[in-house]
Amino acid sequence: MADELHNLFSFDVGNLFANDPPEDPPPEPSPTSRSRARARKTRDTQFFRRFKSETELENILDWDFEPGCAYHIISGGDIDSLSYLKFALRQQPLKYCIMSTWCMALQDIEEIERYLRLKQIGRMDCYVGEIFKGSYTNEWDQLCRVIRQYGGRVAMFRNHSKVYVGFGPKFDFVIESSANVNTNPRAENTVITVDSGLAQFYKDYFDDIVSFERNFDDWQMTELGVE
Repeated sequence: MADELHNLFSFDVGNLFANDPPEDPPPEPSPTSRSRARARKTRDTQFFRRFKSETELENILDWDFEPGCAYHIISGGDIDSLSYLKFALRQQPLKYCIMSTWCMALQDIEEIERYLRLKQIGRMDCYVGEIFKGSYTNEWDQLCRVIRQYGGRVAMFRNHSKVYVGFGPKFDFVIESSANVNTNPRAENTVITVDSGLAQFYKDYFDDIVSFERNFDDWQMTELGVE
């Protein structure tokens, strides 16, 4: 009896203020637990759309543009404007390029920056509509930053034309289109003309443009044939 009472009332004073004993670890989640790992596959729709756009151009156009020829394309929203320029860049790098558009998207500006960074385009001047800065503020800031970094200018004026002009070692060309430099889910007409005289005609016109914004007043026009 004495031994039982001793065991009942005896304890280790050193453990009087010890932490509570650790709890049992939580059970492993069952296969049906809502916390189980899972995955989902997604696709960059802009990339996929442009890939399809470029593939379509490969199917309908000559791989090598022929000087003196014009290529007329009517599309039903399945070819983006920038794909035409990229198709020309796959044939040759450009020393100088002009782009004119009413508006454009940030993803297109990122693509243009990549062309400049990889030296597929040596220098580029861009011409946008009068609403561009006010209606597309982020795009305006980004475009100005990119184009200035590579020695060109962004000019804003009463503009609704959609044109690319390119000068390269193999051929010069003009791309005239109804499409802006963004995704256009509509029927759009485009003409690619491989002609140096027409390319110079457009360059002379755009070189004379005076921008509403004066943030590129230090711009010097590109002199072709002069390194």
